[in-house]
Amino acid sequence: MSKPIVAIVGRPNVGKSTLFNVLAGSKISIVKDTPGVTRDRIYADVNWLDYNFTMIDTGGIEPESQDIIIKSMREQAQIAIDTADVIMFLVDVRQGLVDADHKVADMLRRSHKPVVLVVNKVDSFDKFMPDVYEFYNLGLGDPFPISAASQLGLGDMLDEVVSHFTEEMKESEEDERPKIAIIGKPNVGKSSIINKLLGEDRVIVSDIAGTTRDAIDTVVTRNDREYVFIDTAGLRRKNKIKEEIERFSIIRTVTAVERADVCVLVIDATEGVTEQDAKIAGIAHERGKGMIIAVNKWDAIEKDNKTIYKFTEDIRRILSFLSYAEIIFISAKTGQRMPKLFDVIDMVVDNHALRIGTGVLNEILTEAVAMQEPPSDKGKKLRLYYVTEVSVKPPTFVIFVNDRNLTHFSYTRYIENRFRDAFGFKGTPLHFIYRERKEKG
Repeated sequence: MSKPIVAIVGRPNVGKSTLFNVLAGSKISIVKDTPGVTRDRIYADVNWLDYNFTMIDTGGIEPESQDIIIKSMREQAQIAIDTADVIMFLVDVRQGLVDADHKVADMLRRSHKPVVLVVNKVDSFDKFMPDVYEFYNLGLGDPFPISAASQLGLGDMLDEVVSHFTEEMKESEEDERPKIAIIGKPNVGKSSIINKLLGEDRVIVSDIAGTTRDAIDTVVTRNDREYVFIDTAGLRRKNKIKEEIERFSIIRTVTAVERADVCVLVIDATEGVTEQDAKIAGIAHERGKGMIIAVNKWDAIEKDNKTIYKFTEDIRRILSFLSYAEIIFISAKTGQRMPKLFDVIDMVVDNHALRIGTGVLNEILTEAVAMQEPPSDKGKKLRLYYVTEVSVKPPTFVIFVNDRNLTHFSYTRYIENRFRDAFGFKGTPLHFIYRERKEKG
């Protein structure tokens, strides 16, 4: 099920970053030093009551002149309108209403997306409430007074944000068709791949317009199975500032990945694997998606009998956190191995949703423990009682143990490898959770 996307928009210095960091809390999506995980703090997973959503910070603008601020604000607002389910429009009670706020409010109103108007820096409700009322002039409904720094008023604001989710969440639950996001840097051939897949299979194509994001979903039918392809290639920003482009492509990737079951990371064979590829791959990896690495433009490079091995080696080294991903070498231009790509997608979609019976799992676990002793510390040995699969997409296992502190990532990796040997699980990450169960007697 995809999580709703909430975007924060606002002028410089109104407190977007402060609010973003407060809401993200410890869940900010910068995970230690895992390679490939984005450190841009553009997005974070937020949990409120029983709702999970992805929050996007549309960007900090620090320009010199008022004109540039208004222009940048409009661009920011456009990103939010294009990608988000709900928009949080942040204004500053101390600066009051300014021209840029009015201009952005006009755009947001016309978008017909739900907008929550948030008035920040209200450190004292008694003192500032008269100033808050001024923001009714924007015509965006009730302003929600908050102080991000003092964490005041956040509950009411979040209640309002999540009140706009419900229907969309229901809808996404009902759609059982596999969703495939084609992700990668600009110009690596993402659109060509989708066009080729459509052409190859002479499929029934229908474009679903009006999905809440701007990425056009394409429905492909192959062998009586329907797939939804999510193309992240569509939009190009007019301003070609490198940083902005990169930021925008990351935001677009996050929104597409969020909705997908399986991601196809497209790498340009003529460029090799780059840091930006790792960053984009990290987004999908963090979110537990099935992964295929498609090396495109394979027709355009000089090859000898070692080329594939060398390329595979580079991918495995730079994208070491994607050791489970399937790799395929293709050419969208010539059609080389494109039918094979579909077969790999099928396999990864099935593995990502694979359920294994508890009895069979425990047989493999018992066998694994017998072959390699679990770790111990100060004479106390880790005991693994039993394992059960609690969810899919990705397959997630709970292992009941005597003491969680005795678990070690290297032993978890060993069990993961045994499970992969036994059940395949190609192309999908596996998640393990340890729960303690007290020993009897």
